[in-house]
Amino acid sequence: MTVQKRKVFIICIMSVTALLALGVRVGYIMIFCSEYYTEQAQELHERERDIKAARGRIIDATGTVLADNKTVCTVSVIHSQVEDPEKVIATLTNVLGLSEEYVRKQVEKRSSRERIKSNVDKATGDRIRNLDLAGVKVDEDYKRYYPYGELASKVLGFTGGDNQGIIGLEVSYEEYLTGTKGKILTLTDAKGIELDGMGERRREPIAGSDLYVSIDINIQKYATQLAKQAYETKQAKGVSIIVMNVKNGEILAMTDVPEFDLNEPFVLTEEFAGQEVTQDVLNQMWRNGCINDTYEPGSTFKIITAAAGLESGAVSLNDNFSCPGFIVVDDRKIRCHKVAGHGAEDFTHAVMNSCNPVFITVGLRVGVDRYYEYFTRFGLRQKTGIDLPGEAATIMHQPDKIGDVELATISFGQSFQITPIRLMATVSGLINGGNIVTPHFGVKAVNEEKGTIEEFIYPLSDEIVSEDTTQKLRYVLEQVVENGGGKNGYVEGFRVGGKTATSQTLPRGTGRYIASFLGFAPANDPQIMALAIIDTPQGTYYGGQIAAPVVRQLFENILPYENVD
Repeated sequence: MTVQKRKVFIICIMSVTALLALGVRVGYIMIFCSEYYTEQAQELHERERDIKAARGRIIDATGTVLADNKTVCTVSVIHSQVEDPEKVIATLTNVLGLSEEYVRKQVEKRSSRERIKSNVDKATGDRIRNLDLAGVKVDEDYKRYYPYGELASKVLGFTGGDNQGIIGLEVSYEEYLTGTKGKILTLTDAKGIELDGMGERRREPIAGSDLYVSIDINIQKYATQLAKQAYETKQAKGVSIIVMNVKNGEILAMTDVPEFDLNEPFVLTEEFAGQEVTQDVLNQMWRNGCINDTYEPGSTFKIITAAAGLESGAVSLNDNFSCPGFIVVDDRKIRCHKVAGHGAEDFTHAVMNSCNPVFITVGLRVGVDRYYEYFTRFGLRQKTGIDLPGEAATIMHQPDKIGDVELATISFGQSFQITPIRLMATVSGLINGGNIVTPHFGVKAVNEEKGTIEEFIYPLSDEIVSEDTTQKLRYVLEQVVENGGGKNGYVEGFRVGGKTATSQTLPRGTGRYIASFLGFAPANDPQIMALAIIDTPQGTYYGGQIAAPVVRQLFENILPYENVD
């Protein structure tokens, strides 16, 4: 065989081998990989649209839905499928009430899919769908809906355009409330035009879990009504009311008036009318003073000083004192609210009279180091861990910065700041037998589609005071309401304990005060606690005169409702 023939032969052999190898490869692909490449080809020609999942509802203790979903539509266009652009532009401009310039820009944009408008009411969406405009897609969607408008607005919170929580419980329980999106898959040709007769494939969405909360809508409504009355009649800067179960920390109601409309959360309320809508202004409107703001508690904090004094043995209920109307600490003269003084009194009557010199004396007896230890043991240096975002921390002196004068003012509730919810959590531990509760709203999350139920568990502190101290505190605080400065909080037929407060706002000397009353019932076995705070009331500003009656009216209605003995 000549060299030339040998070369031809080799080339032929190689060609046959290559063809055989190619045939084997094609056969392998067609037989063993057909499913894979079919899926790849299908995905290449599939157009994908999301289907939003229904967000979980928020349901109160009575089974009432506080946050629900409303069916809305999203209108979109697919440029490659539009057959009559001018008709589409004219129709969407007219039906959706949008500018022609905007709609034209969206329709003429060369993209796979362009959204024209979201949150379109279902009737309008159905109207557009029935027009059967080529290239126009109408997908059903969900929008958050709050049946009771502004009720508990600063607690529930709201969602944004993407249906994700922005503030309140909507944020705290996002992982439970949000669902899993579904998808609509349609087949298209190389130009992106849907193929007739090929239909659609759907991956159904999975709804979010329903959140069951401790709020009782009836108690919430009444607390809000009372807060609004106080806000309007006293022309106050704000009014807050919290109602809590003393034994487990479940919050039955929380309102911070003025509230805002959850269905229109970006519309400024009357209090902010005329201001430019900025994020700072919106944050102020949405701010929940019950947890986001600190204040000087004033005389309600004397409950803590009394507990520290009784627990440490620095004072007993029968210890005798004399109040001349002031006390001198170092070089500072600190006055009692009763300028003429209370004269001779035992500690029980000093609590009933809310006598500053006596509480200063008790604080000094306890001493800086021990008092700071009790401050820490009672949880006052920590956040409560409430299931709402943005809880503020206590503002307190460092131990090495506390002298006798600082300790004196701390003893009657000044020169430091705490949140209202922190005060309630600590006092609950002092009167329920020594266990500080974690204030909370969330009870359980239920997802019927997944068949899951998750019950939430919250920390409960160890005993912070003895049962003996608890009983003595309950006794003296009942005396405050029976015969002392808190008598306007008395409820006929019930044993109520409590403490009033009238504290100056900072800076001092401005003539602005915060009036408050913290009450609980029944005094011998506390179940329900309520705190009412009236910020900067006009006219009479004493807590015993304007805040105690608010809690009294609240208790007159909710104690029988809650079957409290």
